[in-house]
Amino acid sequence: LVVQQKHPPTMIQTPRLTLRELTPDDAPFMLELLNSPGWLTYIGDRNVHNLVDARQYLEERNIPSYEKNGFGFYAVVHTEDEVVIGTCGLAQRDFLDDPDIGFAFLPQYAGQGYALEAAQAVMNFAQEDLGLTRILAFTLPSNEPSIRLLEKIGLHNIGTINIPDDPEELLLFENS
Repeated sequence: LVVQQKHPPTMIQTPRLTLRELTPDDAPFMLELLNSPGWLTYIGDRNVHNLVDARQYLEERNIPSYEKNGFGFYAVVHTEDEVVIGTCGLAQRDFLDDPDIGFAFLPQYAGQGYALEAAQAVMNFAQEDLGLTRILAFTLPSNEPSIRLLEKIGLHNIGTINIPDDPEELLLFENS
């Protein structure tokens, strides 16, 4: 009998935010986020059109990463009112040697420094708690807000990348 030990849930605190692991209960938030204009423009349509789809997206694409990799994307919770306002975290993708950082926020929380605060906290967590030395990121060349944020958290453009099954050329960033 092999008992698989469950990892302790990740919780990252900043002055205004709490980053916690996503759960199936976050389906209403994910439904809204995955269909927000910014997500559709810069990340793409994930065909999540109802709560069942959103729950399945979380259970298949987000939640398994915590156990498999020791990290993933986290719900970004506004501490003051406990509302989930975005996601920020790390992904280990098959086509990259090192994890990449990503973030997405509901439009009503853009431009208030939340993404920068969350991304800096994730970078600190990755380096100090997980011992990761190289963090990557990628974004569309037209996504100027994301490019600026990546530069603010210490990443710099090292060229371009094409993601499998996606013809669009993306900018590739790293921190080292």
